[in-house]
Amino acid sequence: MQKLLCSVGLILSATACTQSPTQNITEAQAVRASHYCAVAADYQAPAGTLKAARIAAADFSEPGLYEGPVWTNGKLLFSRFGFEAGFPSNILSYDGQRVSMALADAGSNGLALDNANQLLAGTHKYKAVARFDLNGAARKDLAREYRDNRFNSPNDLTMSSRGDVYFTDPDFQRAAAPGGQDATRVYRIDGTGQVSVVDDSIANPNGISLSPDEQTLYVAGGGEQGFIRAYPLNQGEAGAGRTFLADVTVPDGMAVDCLGNIYVTEHTKQQVRVISPEGDEIAVIKVDANVTNGAFGGEDGKTLYLTGAGALWSINLDVAGLPY
Repeated sequence: MQKLLCSVGLILSATACTQSPTQNITEAQAVRASHYCAVAADYQAPAGTLKAARIAAADFSEPGLYEGPVWTNGKLLFSRFGFEAGFPSNILSYDGQRVSMALADAGSNGLALDNANQLLAGTHKYKAVARFDLNGAARKDLAREYRDNRFNSPNDLTMSSRGDVYFTDPDFQRAAAPGGQDATRVYRIDGTGQVSVVDDSIANPNGISLSPDEQTLYVAGGGEQGFIRAYPLNQGEAGAGRTFLADVTVPDGMAVDCLGNIYVTEHTKQQVRVISPEGDEIAVIKVDANVTNGAFGGEDGKTLYLTGAGALWSINLDVAGLPY
């Protein structure tokens, strides 16, 4: 956890504050954050009401959603899926100038990176958590079912430095392919490929992220009366979840910065709420369309990219973050 060194009252304008981490994340050399977060960096958390800028190159006029952004190899990858039968989905790439096709007909939603920097995806087309090779090699499914039944529509996902994959399985795109579960759940795939349930009590769990020290798993869900739940992790096993943040309206994906702040998208409110590790709101980032997810990228890792309804936004911050 971290101590907030500036007070935030009614937030009316953009300011900045400093957070001091009580644990140096680089002490645990195995955690992913040690690759993206500088040692003793003078990071400043966002504060106030901010506005992200729309990226014109990514404007898309046809109905559909951008989802699952991930920064890798100097580019932002993200899914774009439509609402017609099967929710057809491609993986697109933004290089700072233009948007191009990275992988056609991926059937993907959320994207992440494994510990070898390979692309992972929650796929509704295949009802699986899969690894993709953008160079044309065959897709490899990490998990496709639980108790002999196919998943609903794997949505968002994250991988720990241990190799555990945590993912959400709502029913938003369940109709994309035959089969499905009798409930919506949060799952873990351990290093041996075994699938276990983290939580089966959330109606349509959606966004999922790890804290920088990988001691806490965050899950957003619940729809109009949504929330974020936090689970302590011990050797990959998730303990009982607690309500980390209540009153989140239609929570979607999340991003996490190097100070441990959580950036949760409120889909229909067209905004991102920035929440400190203690659960306090410290900033709000506005966009001009429904918003789905976020990821940090750019040369210094301090650009927050946001995906949404046929739109992509960015905002430069004074803190680096994780690439998905």
